[in-house]
Amino acid sequence: MLNYIWLGLVIVAVVLGGINGKIEAVTKGAIDAAGSSVTIAIGLIGVMALWLGIMKIAEDSGLMALLARAIAPVMRRIFSGVPPDHPAMGSMMMNIAANMLGLSNAATPFGLKAMKDLDTLNRHPGVATNAMCMFLAMNTASVQIIPATMISLMASAGSTNPTAIIGTTLIATTIALLSGLAAAKLLESVRFFSAARAARQEGQE
Repeated sequence: MLNYIWLGLVIVAVVLGGINGKIEAVTKGAIDAAGSSVTIAIGLIGVMALWLGIMKIAEDSGLMALLARAIAPVMRRIFSGVPPDHPAMGSMMMNIAANMLGLSNAATPFGLKAMKDLDTLNRHPGVATNAMCMFLAMNTASVQIIPATMISLMASAGSTNPTAIIGTTLIATTIALLSGLAAAKLLESVRFFSAARAARQEGQE
């Protein structure tokens, strides 16, 4: 889907540039943007290496596991339909803890494993359960204690105080998480979105 979106944007830019007689400007803009992206990417190497190293130390020192244990009581209340000793619970906690610390590389495998584990509890294969939707909302709108990627981007762009966004990012991601949880809880109570109904419709098709 993203490929189609990007292709559509390129086509629209070329067509509008041709109509307005600014196709050369469109071409120059594309070339300049490509050059800038390479410059930014090279500048990110050092900063990202530093932050990933710090986060790896946090992971190896047990900080991520400690954070996972701290959020365990909340997770059990949110995912009441998932047994506390089920592997999915551990995978979800590690994914969320990794996201909170900015360990996106470590969070992705845990997220994939969590979805796979949650699917073992799915009575309607092929249809996302309430727990799956809830976890997806939490993973997408994860609270960011240390937004390492954005800090790295700002530092690479020459920001004099790249860590200034930590407080506002924490507030924004907390609000996003609460909104996602509220939406997931609200929609799971609507019959139109019930997994059983979706499974029946799929069977009829």
